[in-house]
This record gives sequence, structure tokens and C-alpha cells, in this order.
Amino acid sequence: MTCWRSMLADPRIARLIALIRAALHPPAGTGRIMLALLMGALCHLLFAAAVLAMIAAMFFGLSASFGTVPWPWAALANAALIAQFPLAHSFFLTLRGSTFLTRLIPGPHGATLATTTYAIIASAQLLALFALWTPSGIIWWRADGAAFWAISAAYAASWLVLMKASFDAGAEVQSGALGWMSLMARIRPVFPDMPTRGLFALIRQPIYVAFALTLWTVPVWTPDQLVLAASYTAYCLLAPRMKERRFARRYGADFARYKADVPYALPRLKKDKPHAQ
Repeated sequence: MTCWRSMLADPRIARLIALIRAALHPPAGTGRIMLALLMGALCHLLFAAAVLAMIAAMFFGLSASFGTVPWPWAALANAALIAQFPLAHSFFLTLRGSTFLTRLIPGPHGATLATTTYAIIASAQLLALFALWTPSGIIWWRADGAAFWAISAAYAASWLVLMKASFDAGAEVQSGALGWMSLMARIRPVFPDMPTRGLFALIRQPIYVAFALTLWTVPVWTPDQLVLAASYTAYCLLAPRMKERRFARRYGADFARYKADVPYALPRLKKDKPHAQ
């Protein structure tokens, strides 16, 4: 019982439960409720499809997909597919991009639905990347026997770490549920505080690090997978710098202390703070 109460007291869980309860008892408003449900269904269906496509495509080293662009034009098409996600992702995290998101849904609910709209676009981009990729047809290496099972276990573990990091950052935001559930309940979306719990107590960028791990723990290696892994690992290391500038402006001294105590991407072997003697 004590463990259960402690879990419910966790702000990550308590916040999510409160949002779900509010959405389950919406105030009257047929049009608003229908819009919320439509956006929620679209968001989570696309999110699930994108994640499944990503897991499956990378598991086979991008050696199988639906893209049929003839070579050498396929190289340009694949490069465009790689570039479109980080470019849009970075843009939507800027002030101008967030303003643009609020205007994509006509009417008075664009701002409330912004996180859901963002998740829909990001999911559609990832689904396009992995579903429309044109494979090179070259396979360098395919694990078998014990190596296959060990690498597959590492791949699964990387995805579990990514899920845990996303939960620690705020499951309602990462999944896109915050927007449509807030609209359903007719409340203002409440964003989580600066994440410092769970994996964020070990490193400042666990989501980006976990995603990078999924890129390199696949049991099939092809030129396609290498290009994808190298490109997105570079993005995972560099893009959070922009995020941290936003955090510095938003949280001020709190983020400065957190930054001083918690490393960027690699956990410290010792618990001593960097300024400790």
C-alpha cells in the first residue's frame, strides 16, 4: 500500500492521472469534443505506426521498405527523408515554429492542440522516413546465433530506455496527449516542470542518447543504416544545445544549477559534483 501511494504521489504519474480524469468527464460542447477525439485518434494512430515502422525498419538495417526511387536518384530522395525530420523538429521548437503550430488548426483551439499537432507532424515525418526509404540492396553484415540474440536484446533495451526517458520527460507531452485531452476537458494545457527525475537525474539528454542507442544496436548492418545512424547521432548530440538555451531562458538559475550538477550525455562514474575536491 505504501509503495502504491508513493507511486501515485510521483508528479509524473499524478499529473497524467489528473489529465486523464479530466478528459473522461468533459464539459458540454459537441464540436470541441469531436475535434479533440479526432485529433487524439489521429495522433496516437500515427504515433504507433511511426514507432512500429521505425523499430521494424532499423531492426533489418533499412534493407526492406516501400521506396522505389531508381538509383542514383534514390540517394537524393533518402537524403531528403533524413533531413526533413530534424529540420522541421528544430523549427517547431523555436518561437516562430511554435506560433506556426498554433495556427495550423483553424478556430480558437489551435494553441491548446499545439502539442498534439506537433506529435502528428513528427509521427508522419518518421513514418515517411522509414516507409518510403529506398533500400540500397547491400547488406554488409547480419548477426546470427548468440550474437543475434545478444544484439537484439540490446536493441530492445535501447527502446525501453527511450520509453523510460520519454516518461520521465512527461508522457502526456511526448505522446501528444496533452493537447487533445486538455481540449476535451476544456482546460489550459499544463506543461511539466523542468525534468530532473529518473534518467534526467543521471544525464541531461536521456531521450536523445537513448534514441542514438537504438540506431547502433541493430542486428543487420547496411550502408543505409550507417548513413542514418551517423546522421541522427550527430543531430542527437548537437540539437539539444538549442533546447538547453530555451531551458536557460525559461528556468534561469534552476537550470544553471541542474546543468552544473548533471552531465550532458554521459553519466559520471562518481557521485561527486564537478566542483568537488
